[in-house]
Amino acid sequence: MPSTAPLSLRSIRSFYVGGSPHQIRNTPIETRHVVPDAEPRAIDMNGSYTVGQIYVQEYRLANPRHPYPVLLWHGGGMCGSQWEATPDQQDGWLWLLLQSGFDVMIADGPERGRSSWLLASQDDLPVYRSKEEAWSLFRIGPAGGYAAEPAQRNAFAGQQFPCDAFDDFSKQFVPRWTDHMALEQQAYEALVSRIGPCILIGHSQGGGYALRVAQRLPSHVKAVVALEPTGMPDTSHCSQAPHLAIWGDHIEHSPLWQSYRKTADAFWQRLGQTTHTALIDLPRQEIHGNSHFLMLDRNTRQIAGLMCQWLHAQLA
Repeated sequence: MPSTAPLSLRSIRSFYVGGSPHQIRNTPIETRHVVPDAEPRAIDMNGSYTVGQIYVQEYRLANPRHPYPVLLWHGGGMCGSQWEATPDQQDGWLWLLLQSGFDVMIADGPERGRSSWLLASQDDLPVYRSKEEAWSLFRIGPAGGYAAEPAQRNAFAGQQFPCDAFDDFSKQFVPRWTDHMALEQQAYEALVSRIGPCILIGHSQGGGYALRVAQRLPSHVKAVVALEPTGMPDTSHCSQAPHLAIWGDHIEHSPLWQSYRKTADAFWQRLGQTTHTALIDLPRQEIHGNSHFLMLDRNTRQIAGLMCQWLHAQLA
């Protein structure tokens, strides 16, 4: 388990990385109120921009146990805040990893959180995740189990997600783009290229990106932890770093997650032919009730402990 001793940080910094130039032309100039009680003024949005950059917040320990920092990558429709604390205000994996002796960097992926996005055209609009979709997609409860009134919501028996904090959790949801994978992949690769040797921990969509980057930049990636990853790479070659996958509960209730798991298991089997792989299936280890958001569940410290134990063993 992560230590509960006080921490000594050397620095907390932030930076942006990646992105590419973009030009907007031929957009009509509008006249709008910008400052209250002032005259409207012309707004000309034609010009030069940067798109596709990543925001990163970096936490460096005074005396790290390991030389390689951990990079935390969030899932689809989320941003880096999912690592900072649980909805019921337990310590997040940011703190638990620092307690385990790792420097940590949390990213807001391109067009998420503090990584700005640019509306290139009206045909390039994002999609949004409703509470209804999240309730079942994240395997908190069955489809149709969400209700506006918390007392009327139907959660799976033994659910580890703090359901009484679900409404606060939903405030983290951000827009997401379904066809910007190349832009996002380039930005994550730029981040790893800048940092150098590191450990990747990715959740859901972020897990898929971590697996791809490990193949594209094998000399930079020392270990990969994929938490219920989606979007598997086409190949399982190149990366020699050890890989760990962790899966939660209630997958049998979701045909979609059964499909995702089947695809991921097939990839893991291929990967295991050339690379050291490990799998933590929590229900098979008699750890029951976890949602898709393993790092936000009530037993988050226990799961983080299993992961850190594996990482310490690989890096010893």
